[in-house]
Amino acid sequence: MISLMSVEVERKFVFSADTLKKLDEIGAVCVGQQQFQDQYFDTPQFNLTLRDMWLRKRKGCWELKCSMAELSRAKETGGEQFKAAALCTRYKEITNLPEIQLRVQEVIKDRDTETSPLLQDESWLSTMNLVCFADFTTVRRSFTLEEEGVQIDLDQADFGYQVGEVEVVVPQGGDMQSALERIDRTAQKLGLTGDKRVEGKMHVYLKRNHPEHYAKLLSERIL
Repeated sequence: MISLMSVEVERKFVFSADTLKKLDEIGAVCVGQQQFQDQYFDTPQFNLTLRDMWLRKRKGCWELKCSMAELSRAKETGGEQFKAAALCTRYKEITNLPEIQLRVQEVIKDRDTETSPLLQDESWLSTMNLVCFADFTTVRRSFTLEEEGVQIDLDQADFGYQVGEVEVVVPQGGDMQSALERIDRTAQKLGLTGDKRVEGKMHVYLKRNHPEHYAKLLSERIL
């Protein structure tokens, strides 16, 4: 899990059986396989996700992913550098539960909520009117490419969708441009093509299971 104020920069890609061969050819090392369950929470009015904020419980730990919108909405014109950046997402990931609760409380503007919800149980979810809108399990194979300092994940979700990710974690105040360049070089080594972002697991899950929620996020250009 990344540290409190780090930023997760990643580019998703479609992978196939040939991807494993390509990973071996470029010197990527498999660091293991794991299976985990993701549960995502929001209000019935989608207060969090309509702000591109994703409250997730994974392996018993809470995470809040907050979009860095000023960086994510890269220009579509202006050279290859901007095009490469536009294929990536950037999210700050908060893992400290009291801070997560505070951020969520600020968004939903529930002034009746206690300022310090109990941390020992999940009663704060109902207090803030948060419900689970997505629940799925993923099998992930992870690789590292040491020369670029990137991690490459191959995910297979239990609802029949698979997607790859090239990821760099940037500490607060770190070099975001360097991370984008390393991801782009890795993508070139993997032979990735295309000028549009590849759909992530949540994108596909909502489209298949919650079309109304999906349509709202699409109309707000969140997805």
